[in-house]
Amino acid sequence: MTDGPHAVDVHVGKTIRIKRLMRKVSQTELGDRVGVTFQQIQKYEKGSNRVSASMLVEIAGALDVDVRTFFEDMAHGTANDNPTPSEEFVVSRDGVLLNAAFLSIKNEQIRKKIVKLVQAIATMDDIDVDVSE
Repeated sequence: MTDGPHAVDVHVGKTIRIKRLMRKVSQTELGDRVGVTFQQIQKYEKGSNRVSASMLVEIAGALDVDVRTFFEDMAHGTANDNPTPSEEFVVSRDGVLLNAAFLSIKNEQIRKKIVKLVQAIATMDDIDVDVSE
């Protein structure tokens, strides 16, 4: 066994973070709901502290998700130790908030147009854009 958090603990922690952010719940609020400090929630989310089975059930209830959600996207009981930059973005605060906002758009045509707009912007190379306005 190597030093540092186990890949499964990291995966479960990232999933807790994603579900918490998608529901717009702070670490403090989640901690209050399950009876731990926000620092403990931080440690769970980083995978530095393992979440017990009973605590995972409490967290699932507090976030209104099925406990199996925390183990989805795991291949045969192991998690990916080397996430790609795009995977890192997906679990970042900005990535989770962007995804939640995008999914809240009910009109499918508008969502498709947004995707096309972002793809068009991504292909623009040498444009000097001032985003501070």
